[in-house]
Amino acid sequence: MAALISFEPATGNELWRGATGDVELEVATARDGFLPWATKSLAYRIETLRRFANVVRQRSDSFADLIARETGKPLWEARAEVDSVIAKVDISVTAYAERTAQRRMEAPMNSRVALRHKPHGVLAVLGPYNFPAHLPNGHIIPALIAGNAVVFKPSEKTPASGFFLVDCLYAAGVPEDTVRVLVGGPAEGRALATHPGIDGLLFTGSARVGLALNRHFADTPEKILALEMGGNNPIVVWDTPDLYTAAILIVQSAFATAGQRCTAARRLIVQDSLAEPLLAELARLVGRLIVGAPHDTPPPFMGPVIDNETADGLAESFLALLMKGGRPIRHMARPDPARPFVTPGIIDVTDITDRPDIELFGPLLQVIRTDDFGAAIAEANNTRYGLSASLITQTPALFDRFWASVRAGIINWNKPTNGASSSAPFGGVGWSGNHRPGAYYAADYCAYPVVSSEAEAARAAIGVGLADG
Repeated sequence: MAALISFEPATGNELWRGATGDVELEVATARDGFLPWATKSLAYRIETLRRFANVVRQRSDSFADLIARETGKPLWEARAEVDSVIAKVDISVTAYAERTAQRRMEAPMNSRVALRHKPHGVLAVLGPYNFPAHLPNGHIIPALIAGNAVVFKPSEKTPASGFFLVDCLYAAGVPEDTVRVLVGGPAEGRALATHPGIDGLLFTGSARVGLALNRHFADTPEKILALEMGGNNPIVVWDTPDLYTAAILIVQSAFATAGQRCTAARRLIVQDSLAEPLLAELARLVGRLIVGAPHDTPPPFMGPVIDNETADGLAESFLALLMKGGRPIRHMARPDPARPFVTPGIIDVTDITDRPDIELFGPLLQVIRTDDFGAAIAEANNTRYGLSASLITQTPALFDRFWASVRAGIINWNKPTNGASSSAPFGGVGWSGNHRPGAYYAADYCAYPVVSSEAEAARAAIGVGLADG
């Protein structure tokens, strides 16, 4: 079998290698492991996953170090990701109890109506590279609580983090035939997503792949499909005197995780009268950001993007916007051409009439100036995506109007576009998702409701429509 190799973005060193997996074998194994896990009591499954949280807690330093080296993100951020993995268990237990609670209702003739939920069966999980533990874990834990088996394919760029996550599940007592790891690239991902032996797919990734999956699943309505596909997210600054704070919120939105977040701000829409002083403040702040390797001292604000191909694509996108008439505010630079470090780029695209509606997955912020709040809202909605949006303003009435008018699943006020809470639903509309929000609402797509009309003794009568006997 061909080998899959993971390299550290910051150094280029080989981190991990493994043989490409067998899709048929992994799905068949998970199929065998489904019923024994599903027939365990809910209390047993929850207790097992609480042990998983303890295992991750015990291994947190090693896990964070691995995530930092494999993704390039700063160690402090990798530690926060591991903390999210641990917290996901209790959040998912609470969510399952609330979203899929059993209910019994009295009905006529000493009968009752019962509402319970069943797992789907074998669920495929396709994980991304930007949060290689937290995001797939957000699917896997709710799926296991509900009684499903899982075949998990980590991103081919971060397989080591995926293996570490699943090894923690095994150490906690989750059976090895209940959760399987599939090593591979896009071909293995396609084979898993289209395999007739799965009962559903939980996906986090690009809109291009998500749209292809949506088309494929159109012929299989019996299978659950949950898509989280990113965004071309706006952050709007209007009628605010504190431009330094606004600049901090913009930096957190656009450049955290080197801009590799689906909720990252891609477009800054700013009131024209505030534009020059705000952009000057923003440029000064960005100039102070440390871009470095995960374990550097002092700690960097952001690390490299995932690989050189991504860095090259971002540099080309910045140049393409310049060629279209964009005005550079801060040039995107490659400090080390051999490694995928890029400095944050900011470009004013107000005068570009055909602005591309794409998710530029990295630290590249486009600026659009306008003197009308209605036009700012229209520009915020000028996208096929609809994941996250934020308004920075001191005027509550403007946020009321913004909330009512902007098309997105996450709409924030005086907060960054990113950093969504796992205790709330997470998802978007348009090209950002298919109305299957995750996080707290993941329980909704991991089990389906079954309604029963029940009576302890059979009683029946036909009162009309019978001929005389």
